[in-house]
Amino acid sequence: MSKERLQGKVAIVTGGATGIGEEAVRIFVENGASVVIADIKDELGHSLASSLGSEKVSYRHCDVRNENEVAETVAFTVEKYRSLDIMFNNVGIAGSYTTILDLDLTEYDNTMAVNIRGAVAFIKHAARVMVERKIRGSIICTVSIAGSNAGAAGHEYTVSKHGLLGLVRSACGELGAYGIRVNSISPYAIATPLTCDALEVGVAEVEAAAHGSANLEGITLKANHIAEAALFLASDESLYVSGHNLVVDGGFSVVNRWLPRIQK
Repeated sequence: MSKERLQGKVAIVTGGATGIGEEAVRIFVENGASVVIADIKDELGHSLASSLGSEKVSYRHCDVRNENEVAETVAFTVEKYRSLDIMFNNVGIAGSYTTILDLDLTEYDNTMAVNIRGAVAFIKHAARVMVERKIRGSIICTVSIAGSNAGAAGHEYTVSKHGLLGLVRSACGELGAYGIRVNSISPYAIATPLTCDALEVGVAEVEAAAHGSANLEGITLKANHIAEAALFLASDESLYVSGHNLVVDGGFSVVNRWLPRIQK
């Protein structure tokens, strides 16, 4: 397949310094896009940009909870690369795994600020550019199977991802009038730094636990698989796909594992 699926396009990837975001940055650049990495992990972000060795990649410090920094990141992107075609809202935090009886509402508010409010701010400012310049852009949000199912994560993360999925559908309804597509990706468990840090375990432990409850045998879900899904939604191959939640979970969310286990 051609490695020019995003040729001439400009993208912002939030949370682009590590995990899914890092893989998306790499694959977007490989496919011809100019990319701004938006993150608060400055050392890792600058290192990634330098490692790709291209004028088509830049790092920008951006705390998505701060709307001014969001607006400045969008303005920086448009000034440097003269466009904004792809907005990949990928950044997120896991929040706590406490019971609802012990939920810390200050931490809850912070999870909402990063996972939902940050995406709202980037959609707002990115869409303004797309509408003004008549760009038929693609906006993508990383949700989670926790955005459709309960019990897969902590309460605040689950609530935030349900809200983010609602945001995708709501924004799709408005922005379709301008030819702007809005979609989401819902991954199953991946051993990203976010997941490992939240659970305080290593990559092997996360992958073993995920494999034990997964449905699709023979494959371990990796960050690059989600980046490939983002590439599809960012490219013209999905030109008439909008309002869609692309679930990448190997069938986990639609299969009751009880019967397969009995059959084994």
